[in-house]
Amino acid sequence: MTKEGLLLRLGRGVYALPVQGRFGARPPSTESVVEAIEAASGEIVVASGASEANALGLTTQVPLKEIFLTSGPSRKLYLGSREVELKHGNRCQLFMGKRPAGKAIRALLWLGPEQAPTIMQTLRTKLEVSEWEAIRAARAVLLSWMARAVSEIASV
Repeated sequence: MTKEGLLLRLGRGVYALPVQGRFGARPPSTESVVEAIEAASGEIVVASGASEANALGLTTQVPLKEIFLTSGPSRKLYLGSREVELKHGNRCQLFMGKRPAGKAIRALLWLGPEQAPTIMQTLRTKLEVSEWEAIRAARAVLLSWMARAVSEIASV
């Protein structure tokens, strides 16, 4: 079926129907493929820290590669000429999933401990109170430098 163009092979054991548009067939969107993988396998799949930092306005750098963190095995998918990488993430990276608090944690992990104090101030103003409280409640799961940064902002 792939030779006939009825299916696209995205990676080992991963196939998708091509999307028909006015300019012909093309691969499906990355988001739809990631959602399908989540639904089919039960994995948690979230955007990488670099993507989350950019989406939250914490950096102006735009990631060149599409990288997602997953609770499943690491693998690469090929959507036409785009390469999408699914990397196995650790518990801290996947802890709050797609919630804004989880996005903030991944962004902070990517930015690192040197920028933590200033980033935490920014996140405190950007996040809703309930999401900030969720981060404060998750200090036991966070890395020690992140837990310290959250505690310092919480006490201010």
